[in-house]
Amino acid sequence: MKNLIISALLISNGLVALAQNKPAAKPTAKPVAKVEKIDRSKRPVAGPAPEIKLGNIESFTLSNGLKVFVVENHKLPKVAFSIVLDVDPMLEKEYKGVSDLAGQLMKTGTVNRTKDQLNAEIDFIGATLETSSSSVYGTSLKKHQEKLLELMSDVVLNASFKTEELDKLKTQTLSGLATQKDDPDAISDNVRAALVFGKNHPYGEVTTEKTVEKISLDKCINYYKTYFKPNVAYMGIVGDITPDEAKKLMEKYFGSWEKGNVPTTKFEFPKDPGKARVAIVNKAGAVQSVVNVSYPVDIKIGHPDLIKARVLNNILGGSSSSRLFMNLREKHGWTYGSYSRIADDDLAGNFRAFAKVRNPVSDSSVTEILNEMKKLRTEKVPLAELEGIKNYMTGTFAISLENPQTVANMAINMDKYKLPKEYYSNYLKNLAAITPEDIYEVAQKYIRPDNCWIIVVGNRGELADKLKPFAPGGLEFYDNYGSEAKTAKPVPEGVTAQTVIDNYVQAIGGKTKLEKVKDVSIKMTASIQGMNLEMENFQKAPNKYTSSMKMNGMVMQKQIFDGKRGKSVSMQGAKELSGDDLKEMELQSTLFSEMKYAQLGYKMTLKGIEEVNGKDAYTIELTGPTGDVETEYYEVSSGLKLKTLKTEDAGPQGTMTITSEYSDYREVDGVKFPYEINQNFGPQSLKAKVQSVELNKKIKDDLFKID
Repeated sequence: MKNLIISALLISNGLVALAQNKPAAKPTAKPVAKVEKIDRSKRPVAGPAPEIKLGNIESFTLSNGLKVFVVENHKLPKVAFSIVLDVDPMLEKEYKGVSDLAGQLMKTGTVNRTKDQLNAEIDFIGATLETSSSSVYGTSLKKHQEKLLELMSDVVLNASFKTEELDKLKTQTLSGLATQKDDPDAISDNVRAALVFGKNHPYGEVTTEKTVEKISLDKCINYYKTYFKPNVAYMGIVGDITPDEAKKLMEKYFGSWEKGNVPTTKFEFPKDPGKARVAIVNKAGAVQSVVNVSYPVDIKIGHPDLIKARVLNNILGGSSSSRLFMNLREKHGWTYGSYSRIADDDLAGNFRAFAKVRNPVSDSSVTEILNEMKKLRTEKVPLAELEGIKNYMTGTFAISLENPQTVANMAINMDKYKLPKEYYSNYLKNLAAITPEDIYEVAQKYIRPDNCWIIVVGNRGELADKLKPFAPGGLEFYDNYGSEAKTAKPVPEGVTAQTVIDNYVQAIGGKTKLEKVKDVSIKMTASIQGMNLEMENFQKAPNKYTSSMKMNGMVMQKQIFDGKRGKSVSMQGAKELSGDDLKEMELQSTLFSEMKYAQLGYKMTLKGIEEVNGKDAYTIELTGPTGDVETEYYEVSSGLKLKTLKTEDAGPQGTMTITSEYSDYREVDGVKFPYEINQNFGPQSLKAKVQSVELNKKIKDDLFKID
């Protein structure tokens, strides 16, 4: 500190003099001012909350009912146009997903332009144009605003839906759903929606493969023609534009947009659980659980409790410095993060607190989440903690106002929700006035640890006994979509893990035929994220193996095991394998390894019978010699393997579940092989189709040579 003061004096008194090659002037002596001693044990008193000025927001309404709000911002020569529909949610039932697909289809062509023409014209002016089920957004440079509005209005007024485009979108949607099928986060979201809101509520409906497959072009067209009307729409305009200019442009490009009657719907507010209820969704083989504590709350924009509830949530779990995070991660090290949300909504809001934790601490994590909730209901928040949260929220609110689009959204909200004119300008004053007593009061209303859904997605076998203490009415079990899970069928007497494996060996050809196979060559094609791949696998008894993956003729990945040594080659380089990695490759290289599980050192446990894609399957937990655990599913009726599931560490993201599904078994020289293999890992989905299988072609050892 002393050196800093000296430096400051030198700069202020001597820098100019040095620059002029003159000695520094001797400072004139001044009387020393009396400095009052600061009591650092006391927190500084907060100053008055600043008054928020949203600036000049102009608005007008076209004759067709389109309400327009204009926020001028001349800092950059850019303009953004945003249409938002104010419509009631609807039940989509067996066609769930139709609104999303209709929104995406709007950008796939109009009566005047094909999809390619539309995209080319957007790209030519460097613009952005996006559509959804309830909005259309476009932005461009000021000089291209008329061209952008020409394209935007063409999309809104003249969208032309085509079957081939719908088929493409359905394929993409189904691919995404396939990757989510074994994603514990997606499963948790589905089940939470169904249980908290109910399946007869728009927010409780879940999009599935069946609902997507049923969606027709007519359903999409009907949604577009029914809901995209100007009399239920807001247009927000932000950027280098004047209100007079905006009005002329809106009349020119959207004045002919025809208004119409739009359906309105009313739904009963979702019922709360009535008590703590525990819902378990089985995720066989999972090494961690997704925990979600949730229930509906009735809170909307403009509600007098809303700002207080947001402060309350920030204290509990709104950020990485909130109580849940500091407890579950910093104190106990059980998770990478734990958070909470209090979501306001016109139809039905909700509360949720959540975390992804290791199986052994799933019950402890639920305990701590509930304890933090109870603490807010029984103890007033310390003033210092409250002031810190309010300061944080003040800062984020102020930063948000730097985005003119935020200001436009505020203007729309004021009209949409009939808010007082001073609602946002007084936001910080209202925030600053919140006291510990206010937080205690709203906690009694919106924090309900004894009246909530405790939803846990994980390994049922490890979780059930641990979670019983939280369920006074007994545990409940659900499938991936929030329907009650079917009661597990009893395993027939005499069936063991070994008999299931023996039946599989018999189903694919029998031990005698399999032992006669000395080598196998398999060629496949696959697709992932729109990329086409070529894959080749070669195995030679007893345990030589090589596989390669190519794209456009270039080798992307290759693995080789010569019976003793293993090597992995990728775009990042080559790596000689050792330790458990080498042992895993040796096990993988064994021809028809299922026939040799016992002698290879695998431990098998028959867990029961589960449903896999509508088929009953024996579930076997397989623990390998290296300690890795995998779950395998064998169809009860045919004996064939339907699926494997393995969970691996994915670093900071937690764990990743790798699911492989096998179908379309075909016989080759008396031995059956699956000709279709679908693999999901994290957000990725790989679909592989076998092109050829060849047996006993006397593969040369040179193919497995490691350089």
